[in-house]
Amino acid sequence: MGQPVVHWEIAGKDAAKLQGFYSDVFDWKVAVDDALNYGIVETGGQGGIDGGIFAPPSGTEPYTMFYIHVDDIQQYLNKIEGLGGKTVMPPMEIPGVGSAAVFSDPDGNSVGLFTGQTVS
Repeated sequence: MGQPVVHWEIAGKDAAKLQGFYSDVFDWKVAVDDALNYGIVETGGQGGIDGGIFAPPSGTEPYTMFYIHVDDIQQYLNKIEGLGGKTVMPPMEIPGVGSAAVFSDPDGNSVGLFTGQTVS
């Protein structure tokens, strides 16, 4: 059985502007968590995957990423590295939710891994 995409993120210089843009274009509901400076996005519709829109850390360029749910992040990172990918961010705990990591594929695309409660 394949591993599902469970979450996505859009990081941009002006998070509030991007949150409004995507909300207006697609009628998405965005609930901003001020403590995390993170807009939790509910896309709605049947089969939709929810995500987040936020400002990346200072010095980081805007980006878009999706997260794949796996049972064992380190096991997948080992497999990825054996197939020519690289670990970009090692497993990091997200309190009360689960853990996430980021890898780059052989062409340099960054993709997230997630384990724990479904984020979306």
